[in-house]
Amino acid sequence: MRTILLLEDDDAIREVIHLILEEENYNVVSFSTVAEFSSRDENINADLFLLDVMLPDGSGLDVCEQIKSVSNTPVLVMSAHATLKDIESKCVPSNFIQKPFDIENLLRQVKAHVAK
Repeated sequence: MRTILLLEDDDAIREVIHLILEEENYNVVSFSTVAEFSSRDENINADLFLLDVMLPDGSGLDVCEQIKSVSNTPVLVMSAHATLKDIESKCVPSNFIQKPFDIENLLRQVKAHVAK
């Protein structure tokens, strides 16, 4: 089973994404803050990272940059406020998902990057 690490501070959005991805037979491990994410079990091998940009205790872009410095694992970044052009100077994700997002597009993106 493929594992996705999800970092999203909005409870409702996090729960919806978590449920949708579990329905598609992904193992989803969710975090609501950068601190929670940073103190995760390092033995969890992610097949994909799904990160929000604006978080209460930091930026998903910083997390993306950290992941990219040590791993080739795909990173999808989500934001309601930023655009791909805004974030590319800080982090170059595998792809960008604009919020509010279309569920079918989210699933297409996840499947495309987890399959690689």
